[in-house]
Amino acid sequence: MALRNRTRERWTPLEPAAPEGELLTFRQMAAYGRRFARRGRGHWYSAAIEVIWQFLVLFSRFRVRGAGHIPASGGVVVASNHLSFADPATATAFCLGAGRVPRYLAKSGLWDVPVLGRIMRSGGHIPVYRGAPTASGAYRDAVVAVQAGECVAIFPESTFSKDPDGWPMKGKTGAARIALETGVPVIPLANWGTHHLLPATAWLPRGIPRKTVDLVAGPPVDLSDLRDVELTRAVLEEATARIMAAITELLAGIRGAQPPANRP
Repeated sequence: MALRNRTRERWTPLEPAAPEGELLTFRQMAAYGRRFARRGRGHWYSAAIEVIWQFLVLFSRFRVRGAGHIPASGGVVVASNHLSFADPATATAFCLGAGRVPRYLAKSGLWDVPVLGRIMRSGGHIPVYRGAPTASGAYRDAVVAVQAGECVAIFPESTFSKDPDGWPMKGKTGAARIALETGVPVIPLANWGTHHLLPATAWLPRGIPRKTVDLVAGPPVDLSDLRDVELTRAVLEEATARIMAAITELLAGIRGAQPPANRP
C-alpha cells in the first residue's frame, strides 16, 4: 500500500485556547475545531471530519488534557480504549487538535461501503483483511506509515470493552509490535463519555442534554527495555500489557475510581 509522507502542518492558534482540562463551552468547542490540522487529510476525509465535528459541537462538550504528549512530527502510535462507535470521531478530534492527522487500521469491508469507502481511501487509512496473511499485510502497511512520519491510531482491544463497568480489556499486540519494530513512541489515550453519547446498542446519538467527553493522553509508554530484542510472544504481551495499563491509569484518573485488580 503506497502512502505519501504527510507531516503536521504549520499551526498557529486563532485565539487563546481554553485552559488545560477545562470543560469546553459551545463557543470553545467551535474554536477548538478551527484549530484542527488540515494538511494531508484528503478531500473526503476532510469533509467527513467537518460534518461530524458539527454534530459533536452540538451534542457534546469536550474536556481535553495531555495533547502536548503527542509529538509535533514524526511517526507515532496513539493507543486508545474503545467503548462506542463514536470513539474514532472523538479520538480523531483529539489528534487533530494536537496538530496531527490520524490514520486508522479498520476492517476492509468499510472500503466497500458507498461514500465511507471514499472517506477511508481519502484519509490514507489501512484496511485489515480477515485471515493471517492479509492481516500481516495491514501490519506491514502500518509500519510503512509510521516510518513515513504518520500518526497511526489504534484501539488495541479491537472491539468495545465487554467489562460491565467499561474498564479496558486485554489488548491485542499490533500496536506494541509496530512500536517495537519501528522505535516510534506509543501515546496512551483514555476516551470516556462516548458510551453515553452513542451507546453500543444505539443507532442514533443521545446528545440531549449534551454529553461530556473526556480525552486524556499520557506520556509515551516506556518500552525502552523491550526494544532491540527478539519480538517473542512474551515480549509483545509485556509491551501490550504496559500500553493497556497506561490507558487504564489515565481512565482511572478521569473517573476518580480504581479498576478491579485483574484489569490491564
